Amino acid sequence: MVEPGIPLNETSRIAKLRSLNVLDTPPEERFDRVTRMARRLFGVPVALVSLVDENRQWFKSRSGLDDVTETPRNVSFCGHAILGDDIFLIRNALADERFADNPLVTSAPHIRFYAGMPLRSAGGVKLGTLCLLDTKPRDFDADDAAALRDLAAMVEDELEAFQTATTDELTAISNRRGFLQLAEYGLSFCVRHHQPATLAFIDLDGFKPVNDKFGHAEGDFALAKFAEVMRNSFRSTDLCARMGGDEFVVLLTGANEQEAEVVIQKFCLQLHDYNAQARRGYDLAFSSGLVEFQPSDPQSVEGLLAAGDAKMYLLKAAKRRH
Repeated sequence: MVEPGIPLNETSRIAKLRSLNVLDTPPEERFDRVTRMARRLFGVPVALVSLVDENRQWFKSRSGLDDVTETPRNVSFCGHAILGDDIFLIRNALADERFADNPLVTSAPHIRFYAGMPLRSAGGVKLGTLCLLDTKPRDFDADDAAALRDLAAMVEDELEAFQTATTDELTAISNRRGFLQLAEYGLSFCVRHHQPATLAFIDLDGFKPVNDKFGHAEGDFALAKFAEVMRNSFRSTDLCARMGGDEFVVLLTGANEQEAEVVIQKFCLQLHDYNAQARRGYDLAFSSGLVEFQPSDPQSVEGLLAAGDAKMYLLKAAKRRH
């Protein structure tokens, strides 16, 4: 078996993929519609929208493959496909020395035929594929290739629309809609694997005077910089979002409240360093309310947000009294 190579732009490719906020989100009809169409059009048993993450290929849509959500990247066909610019085609995997002993060929799903068209971001970065699988060898002609390219372009449009709908335009982190989608999945993962999580509800201190004294353009700049420090400070597994106005939230999966406090302190220090360097006539500061999620007695995302907001408000009120 030949493992797929790593693209030269792998660091920026992974960063772009994760910026979409689409990994580990639930199935959606707009993607499932395309894979169902592909199965019917080509008469194959399986069609997938596969996104190639650092160590896995994860399926945003899987028509005909109900019991598998991801496979390791090192055995993936799609890992090979994203190295090229056009359709990666394997007519008979058993006759191809790169794949004949691949576990996806020798055991379920018993791949013989594979055709994968790379999915590109708006900037041309290859994120994954729209791919077709069959359990028997088959031909694939020029008309088939043109049809697969057309369907892949539809998926690319949906990925771009997904990012627009779930990303805050000003700060480039998740918006409320994106946070609710991803947090629901993240908390379900914590329940299944008996892991804690902590939500931090964050509100900027003294933000209104920034707008009043320096103008709304400076206020927007401040919000964007606050989010930038958040992205650089929190762990890659933490979900940061702007809920609206000067309210932000972070979901720290796999961390209890005590561990989350350590991460918040790191954020405070990095924000202090930013203030010292920026010197824009005001400092960025915040109040936060932490709420621990218990997998044995799970709260809803909305319940955690309400509890975090209440804790944050009490802390902010205490600051005003002093």
